[in-house]
Amino acid sequence: MTASSPASPADEGSLALEDLSYRAAVIDLLGAIAYGEISAFERLAEDATMAPSLEDKVAILAMAATEFGHLELLHDRLRELGADPYAAMAPFRVALDKFHEHTAPSDWFESLIKAYVGDGMAADFYREIAAYLDPRTRDVVVASLSDAGHSDFVVDRVRGAIEQDPRLGGRLALWGRRLMGEALTQAQRVAAERDALSSLLAGGIDRPGLDLAAIGRMFTRITELHTDRMARLGLDA
Repeated sequence: MTASSPASPADEGSLALEDLSYRAAVIDLLGAIAYGEISAFERLAEDATMAPSLEDKVAILAMAATEFGHLELLHDRLRELGADPYAAMAPFRVALDKFHEHTAPSDWFESLIKAYVGDGMAADFYREIAAYLDPRTRDVVVASLSDAGHSDFVVDRVRGAIEQDPRLGGRLALWGRRLMGEALTQAQRVAAERDALSSLLAGGIDRPGLDLAAIGRMFTRITELHTDRMARLGLDA
């Protein structure tokens, strides 16, 4: 490559990863997402015991399988970066486990809302961050956030239940608001405790970052997506 040649995505990724603070941030981010996949798998498998029908049980277990299927992709990228996947996930175990303890659903419909709204908000946040990653890592993160169309199942079940019992909508709307509040609080707590993640958003000499105004706009977009997601369920945000 001559001095006048533009850098390829692969070159840009290599240069970014030479920044040790950026590399540490990427490892943290992938570790957080990877443990999130494990905890989502465990939660969904447990939620399947509340399923009212065999069809519902299979659908929720398929969602769990999708979450677990993303794990290998994330672990492979961590190994490419020279990191131990289990060591990378370890710092997030307590925080994520506590989040799920605080937001344990009391019934089948609350479990569906959590799977759709809670996991959806996390995915929105990680997609926002993905814009500031090297191309290879960005592709891995985006691929790990796919839901394989399972959200349609949740929307169908929740809207159908509300049509049969409109009172259910009010309770589930309150549950959705609680999930949003807990998720934002948890995200802020984790970011504050992990300097590497904070530095990722701040950027570096050769990497764009977010100032306070841009961070505010990012959370506004996440909130708007949450509102759209709730509306699709037939609920007020």
